[in-house]
Amino acid sequence: MNLKQLETFKAIMATGSTIGAATRLGLSQSAVSRLLGQLEESLGFALFLRRKGRLTATPEAQEFVAEVSGLVDNLQRVQRLADELRMGRSRRTLLKVAVPTSMTQHLLPQIVAEFLKDREDVVIELLTGSYDALERAVLDRTADFAFVRLPTDLEGFDVEPVLETAGVCVLPLGHPLADNAELRIEDLRDVPLVLLGRQRNLRTELDQRFRSAQITPQVRVEVHSVSAACAFVAQGVGVSIINALLANDFSGLPITTRPLTPPLPYRFGLIFRNDLPRAKAVSVFAEHLKERLIEVAARIG
Repeated sequence: MNLKQLETFKAIMATGSTIGAATRLGLSQSAVSRLLGQLEESLGFALFLRRKGRLTATPEAQEFVAEVSGLVDNLQRVQRLADELRMGRSRRTLLKVAVPTSMTQHLLPQIVAEFLKDREDVVIELLTGSYDALERAVLDRTADFAFVRLPTDLEGFDVEPVLETAGVCVLPLGHPLADNAELRIEDLRDVPLVLLGRQRNLRTELDQRFRSAQITPQVRVEVHSVSAACAFVAQGVGVSIINALLANDFSGLPITTRPLTPPLPYRFGLIFRNDLPRAKAVSVFAEHLKERLIEVAARIG
């Protein structure tokens, strides 16, 4: 058995399915099934019963998971230590920060560059992904902290709110709705849409607004990042609704934005594990990131 197999088993026990484990680990469902099969083969007994496509944990799995959880946490700490030593722990400080993928294209590089100036002893590793993946990265100690949408889906965090921004409609240049100073949900009736994934909390709120207006949204493409949404809008596929902070990062594309009214609020913050002390370097960079993001949000208005 190996760490990846044990992580997979732990994720399946936590989520109840290979699909949930795949989402949590950032793997394909087939990869999760393969790792589980390899673990069961090495153990010599079944961990789950397969019934009509569903997994039911065996008594052996229930007994096994308690030991595995602690072991996986310890192995992940060892892996992190190895990463730090590889970077030259005695000479450099490694900071691991988890952020949405879209932030790394324009917004974050300048903020990181400012921080690293005159700090030759610091190395920053950026981990990217969906907000739920960022939360898991902090809980798994893969990241020192993360910038996420609030409220969080998981528990176990110290949360520091950073800013609140509003949703904006993103339209292709020349779109007829661009003549409006602001847009209402009612303006999107029968309009092709590019929307962020259905599992997001804010998507649930947006869907509720469509229902209240008795509108069936004409979704053409489902995406899972702001950058993807803006790219599809730029190609004329449809109109999207995203947060103003990240929309500003894609102003170089052939798109334009209009405020959505009434406002759809987006709240963001930094999260840290609530059971671990923070290294001084982590606190210093977190404060720098927070200050710069607040400045950017203020400029956007």
